[in-house]
Amino acid sequence: MDPREENQRRLYRSRSGMVFGVCRGMAEYLDFPVPAMRILVILIALFTGIWPLIGAYVIAALLLKPEPVIPFREDSDQEFYESYMNSRTMALQRLKRTFDNLERRIRRMENMVTAKDYDWERRLNEQE
Repeated sequence: MDPREENQRRLYRSRSGMVFGVCRGMAEYLDFPVPAMRILVILIALFTGIWPLIGAYVIAALLLKPEPVIPFREDSDQEFYESYMNSRTMALQRLKRTFDNLERRIRRMENMVTAKDYDWERRLNEQE
């Protein structure tokens, strides 16, 4: 298995699950058939009492992050997703810093290209 795939294999709530996607997410994480996982959860609920398992299920649904919509291409994609799911404010600040840096670089390039020295150098090179 690719090391990147190994890092991507994390426990998430499935977006295509029946109720909150906890059983499907656990089944995919454990590489277990989804119907068998659901039957196992129902059996555990019957033998241990329904309310404790329902409580655990709801807590798992609240604590587990939803599965990413598209697979990660790079580790930085996964890092950004994790930071976004933990704190959206921090993720937005990170994006703002990135775009501010890009804007600053573009502004420097524009200043260089529109400077008078650049224009004279371009004209001299055209005459040769």
